[in-house]
Amino acid sequence: MATGIGARPAPALRRYVDSYVGFDLRGLAAGVHCGPPSRVLTAVISLSDPLEVAAGVGDGSPVTRFGSVAGGLMGRSVAIHHDGRQQGVKVALTPLGARAIYGMPAAVLAHRLVSLDELLGALGVELADRLRAASTWAARFTVLDELLLRAVGRGAVSDRVRRMRPEVAEAWRRLVAARGCVQVGAVAEELGWSRRHLTERFRGELGLSPKAFARVLRFEHAHDLATARDRLPWADVATISGYADQAHLVRDWLEFTGRTPTAWRHSEVLLGTG
Repeated sequence: MATGIGARPAPALRRYVDSYVGFDLRGLAAGVHCGPPSRVLTAVISLSDPLEVAAGVGDGSPVTRFGSVAGGLMGRSVAIHHDGRQQGVKVALTPLGARAIYGMPAAVLAHRLVSLDELLGALGVELADRLRAASTWAARFTVLDELLLRAVGRGAVSDRVRRMRPEVAEAWRRLVAARGCVQVGAVAEELGWSRRHLTERFRGELGLSPKAFARVLRFEHAHDLATARDRLPWADVATISGYADQAHLVRDWLEFTGRTPTAWRHSEVLLGTG
């Protein structure tokens, strides 16, 4: 059985935090879950045993144990090893949230996994302790609101949030709104920048170029379609999510997950749980 429950953060956090998801996995065969790349930075706090995570699937990336782990924008799926039982909370941050909560641009964490305590210090330890002590999902989401608001308040003192160039934030917003199906050159022109300048600034802030980020967004859309309750044929998934054809989707799926779409669907035990 694999269950998940989602929640929106407090209104004051919504520029920085996209969502919360509580998950409870039990009674399944041991395996490896692909945590797909997406538009957000992910942090996971385990409520049970430490997480065993690698920064890539099937590429020899070392497996590291974390009580709580944070990552930046990724260029491929993260491998989450499990023994059939796991309980935790997932927090999705926007790139602006990286500055507001972690005190650094998202680029510093790109393609990396680090302990959440390394980023939040004593606040990260308190967060994990209080989440594990809470007895309901609602109580845990309240704890997240309280402590993340405290982290943002701590960041506001040093004025960390205002350092992101508004043009970069707007480029991110436009790419996300179009789910990656927009020409980077057109976005740059609308912002009054050259494509090269936008690419340099965007990569410096997020750790991915706009073109690479657009690929992640198209894959994220396809992944959402592939994990929906009413599954579409792969050709339809490719068309709706903006791929030239199914072969194009298969190439990207292999790059991002290390598996073909069909092999991924047969092996992934957590479809539809986030």
